[in-house]
Amino acid sequence: MGRIKPRPLKSATEQLFEQYTDEFKTNFEENKQVVAKHVSVQSKKLRNIIAGYATRLKKSK
Repeated sequence: MGRIKPRPLKSATEQLFEQYTDEFKTNFEENKQVVAKHVSVQSKKLRNIIAGYATRLKKSK
C-alpha cells in the first residue's frame, strides 16, 4: 500500500503538470530536476513527493 498524499499537494502537482507537461518524463530523477527548476520547494522530501506524483501522472497519461 502507498502513502496517502494531501489534497493541496496533489492539486499543486497537477497544476504544475498541466503547465509543463512536455518537460516531465517517466523518469523520477529527471522530474526532480524539473520540479527544482520551476518551484522553490522548502525541503528535499517535498520535492521528491511532487516529482514522484508527477511521474505517476505521466505514466498514466
